[in-house]
This record gives sequence, structure tokens and C-alpha cells, in this order.
Amino acid sequence: MSSQPSPPESTLQNTLENGTISLQGQFLLGSNYTFLVTVSHNNHEFLAVYKPIRGEQPLWDFPPASLAKREVAAYLVSQALGWDIVPFTILRDGPFGPGSLQQYIEYNPNYHYFRFKPADRQRLRPVALFDLLVNNADRKGSHIFFQKRTHHLFAIDHGLCFHVEDKLRTVIWDFAGEPFPELLYENLRSLRARTSDLFPALQPFLSPEEIAALDARLDALLAEPRFPFPPPDRRAYPYPPL
Repeated sequence: MSSQPSPPESTLQNTLENGTISLQGQFLLGSNYTFLVTVSHNNHEFLAVYKPIRGEQPLWDFPPASLAKREVAAYLVSQALGWDIVPFTILRDGPFGPGSLQQYIEYNPNYHYFRFKPADRQRLRPVALFDLLVNNADRKGSHIFFQKRTHHLFAIDHGLCFHVEDKLRTVIWDFAGEPFPELLYENLRSLRARTSDLFPALQPFLSPEEIAALDARLDALLAEPRFPFPPPDRRAYPYPPL
């Protein structure tokens, strides 16, 4: 097993895209089937998280068999922004059929949002802004963490994103009322200039209506660059929060 905290990007991607997937165990928390796997290719082996489409539980407000694709779409948006907060994620066949396959990040599960030090809480603005853009309906406290050794910030579990209706539910309301930091705003402006590349890449994973809604949210964030307050007319927090 590779012991590198940050494997070379090309090696990791090539392995996850082309390697042999072997089941190691199942994550029992959560309503959808999620597995820890090893992926081996050309003498390289990495841990990954595999979420098969056939293991997704039906939801009344999201199309069936779409959560794995949303995981990939979230990764593509994160990369287009240049924030690198979503681990490398692809859609490919696995032991239980097609599903999302995501780089496993080694972290301390006991150090989550509700236990973050104040300085680490202050690092969450990119995640809060990312969730506004992708319309994350389920940003729990355990979905944000810092990689061991590098302390790089990561965010996971994006199956409930990109709905056409306002669905934002998150624990991160720390920055409500604040203007976006200038650098993050410039990242949004740069993304606007590159949507002609991003949106075609999203087409295999999102519906045309969902891509149009993403486009509209991007325009709205550029027009009103300020973190919102929790909406008073609907539930603004995920359940459970952790």
C-alpha cells in the first residue's frame, strides 16, 4: 500500500481509472451502500471509496440512480475552481456495477467540524462557498476534515447536490453576512470565463436543467458576493448534523 500522503496525481488517477478493484469492507453509517476498496494497477495500490449506483436508496426529491454522478460533478466543479477540496472522483464499473470511485483520504474521524479549532474553522470559507454554488443539501459536520500529515482541507459526500430548487442545508453558517474574500470571488469570476469547458464536462453527470441552475447560481453569487443567512422559511441544517 502506498504510504504517500499526497500521491502523484497522474499515478493516482491512472490507478483509479484502470486498476483492479478489491473490496476491503463496508461503511455501515449512512443510508446508501458505501465500500472501502483497494485499487491496484502497475505495482501501485491505493485505497478508495466505492459507491455503487445499485446501492442508492430512492429519494423523493432527487432522480433515482443519480447520486454517484453528482459525486463526480462535484469533483469537476471543485477542480474547475482550483480549490482541490473534493478528492479525485470518477464514475466506473466495480464489483457491484457502475458507481463513483473516490480517492480515500486518511484523516482523524474524531476531529470534525464541531471540534475544529478556531483557526481551522476560519479555513472553511471555500467549502461554504462551494456548497452555495453546488446547492449542497447535506453538508454534515463529518463531511469536512483535514488530511493527516498535510492538514489539507477536504470535503466529501456530494450525492445530494445540484438540485434545481434551493436545497442548501449545511452546518457551516459561520460566515453569514460576510462578503466573499477577494481571492474566492476572483475564482468565481475565473470559473465564469471557463464554463464553456466545464458545462460540457458535466453533461454525462447532470441534467440540462441542473446545469442551467448551476449557471444561474454562479451568476447570482457574482452579483451578490456575500455569504447568506440561514433561510427562515425552511430547514437550513442537515439531519443529523454530524
